[in-house]
Amino acid sequence: MAGRVRRLTGGDKAVLTVMVAVPTLIQAVLIWIPTLLSIGLSFTHWNGLAISDIKSAGFGNYRFALEDYPPFWPAIWHNVIWLAFLALVATPLGLLLAVLLDQQIKGTRIYQSIFFTPVMLSLVLVGIIWQLVYARDEGLLNNLLGTAGKPSAVDWFGDPHVNLWAALVATGWRHAGYIMILYLAGLKGLDPTLREAASVDGATGRQTFFRVVFPAMRQINILVVVITFIEALRAFDIAWVINHGTNGLELLSILVIQNLVGEGQVIGVGSALAVLLLIVSLIPIVIYLVRTFRRAE
Repeated sequence: MAGRVRRLTGGDKAVLTVMVAVPTLIQAVLIWIPTLLSIGLSFTHWNGLAISDIKSAGFGNYRFALEDYPPFWPAIWHNVIWLAFLALVATPLGLLLAVLLDQQIKGTRIYQSIFFTPVMLSLVLVGIIWQLVYARDEGLLNNLLGTAGKPSAVDWFGDPHVNLWAALVATGWRHAGYIMILYLAGLKGLDPTLREAASVDGATGRQTFFRVVFPAMRQINILVVVITFIEALRAFDIAWVINHGTNGLELLSILVIQNLVGEGQVIGVGSALAVLLLIVSLIPIVIYLVRTFRRAE
């Protein structure tokens, strides 16, 4: 009979069970269980060897990180600078590229591919590419400046006064392409009647964009803010490739790795730093989810 609801067979139920159970299991093993273990270990002293060596530390690891760990506050400051650069420089640049490429200029597909290429590269590879640009003696930048091989050559990655900014240019190069694609998708999906109505009302192109187009992409704007916040907090690869996050490039994510891996590992302190990073990272995610669910209601 047409339209009749068919009951699930035993095979259907088995397939559904597998489809739900396998992703849930993978997420639990790779995300939730390690997260809970990290939270638990953050309250202990442990050298990472025998489980019998685990000793309770209370909030000692957190107090140590906040009060007595020298790289902690410089790392916080560097992450704040990282966020400010992405938010105030790289993100507006990505928006500008999206607006320009939305103008149906000749060769727009080629330009999109060029600007999006860095996004498809891993951050480690991006770091290696920029090492070739910034190298003191053979780097492209010092060669263009005519200082390569001379005492006046700038050590872009070795000088703690400039290496953070050099790393920010490298990560901004990639981030701008990512933001460009997001906004370009938003612009392409925008109702054309909005611009037509603004044009009929006598609005200039600038007024149309800032008063009509940009506010209409509210969903994209929120997503970009969340992505930018997370990108700044999880910054790791480029700084690690440059100098393992030392000498002016300390970041929270790098401090976590330095304490959890290698000789002299301090599992409790590394876990406490990871929990602090998790708490800060959850703030934009929770805000985004709350806004999304409220809008859905």
